[in-house]
Amino acid sequence: MVNKSKIHFALLVVSLLGIGALHHLTPGDKLVFHETYRRLSYFPIVAGGLFFGVRGGVAMALIACLAFIPHLHIFHDMNYDFYVSELAEVVLYLLAGAGVGFIASRESRLRGKYQDLSEKLERSYRHLHREAELLLEVEEQLRASQKLSALGQLSASLAHEIKNPLASIKGTAEIFLDEFPPGHPKREFVEILLKETSRLNSTVEEVLNFSRSQHGSGGEEPKKEEAAAILKRVITLLDNTFRKKGIKVELTLPSEERGFLVDADKMAQVFINLLINAAEAVARGGHIVVGLGQEEGCTVISFGDDGSGVPTGEYDQIFAPFYSGREEGTGLGLAISAKIVESYGGKLTVGRSELGGALFTATIPKQEILYKHG
Repeated sequence: MVNKSKIHFALLVVSLLGIGALHHLTPGDKLVFHETYRRLSYFPIVAGGLFFGVRGGVAMALIACLAFIPHLHIFHDMNYDFYVSELAEVVLYLLAGAGVGFIASRESRLRGKYQDLSEKLERSYRHLHREAELLLEVEEQLRASQKLSALGQLSASLAHEIKNPLASIKGTAEIFLDEFPPGHPKREFVEILLKETSRLNSTVEEVLNFSRSQHGSGGEEPKKEEAAAILKRVITLLDNTFRKKGIKVELTLPSEERGFLVDADKMAQVFINLLINAAEAVARGGHIVVGLGQEEGCTVISFGDDGSGVPTGEYDQIFAPFYSGREEGTGLGLAISAKIVESYGGKLTVGRSELGGALFTATIPKQEILYKHG
């Protein structure tokens, strides 16, 4: 930009000097030519004012005067009145340069102010846009919180009303099951009744567990247990589920003897949810890898599988309540697990495992861990 300005300035100076040279080379009696040259000088002067402001206009006017004044003696000898008229042209040069330069400078300042105002308005618009998005997000969270609160109250009031009849139905179905031995045509229907009753009871339990995680369990002090021991117990508990699908479960634990204590019931619920999800995601004969270790001052518990994995677009919403990738799912298992991990100041995340499937990782800050001594 600076180089172009210098080039423009040089061209204007050269054009004025050229006009001065034409005055010098043209005979004095060729008044028409001299009149033309005199008016041609206004173009570089005006251009100087437009390009460079007052200073540029005045500078071009002074150069025009210096190029023109040496030739005034020609007109002085010919006609004094014409000489005075030509001399007045020098003053007009200066007025034209200063006037155009002043107008151009004022316009440039106004343009700068308008540009600054436009940038401020743009920043204000972006700020308002961010504030509006934040307001909508808070409003959405408020609506979700109201829904969850209503769900907690509803689930607490309906718990016994639902669970007691379910227990009666299940007991009756078990009696019927004894009446129909294997191979009986009606036994299949009783088995379906038992299976659906168990599924409905499991759904009610998930809703109740989520309600408790929202409002806090309260009551007596929770039982503490080593995370490694909980993992071993949960894997043993789900052994029958794994054997039915021929799933291989690999558990990797830290080498040091000193473990860390967590809420046994809550962490067992997290591990069960994540292992059942993994078992449902893998095919028959699948592979699940569970790891426990330390990383950057945090305790890391990971659950990887070789299933189909979780689409990247669902990473942000998979832990939201009632969001489920399965038609029969309630969408509460992962939401409950995430809340429990967050209660330790940690975070539950999802990614892609080395086996090609999903990888769920619970990361808990070290200061939240109660170490066992001795």
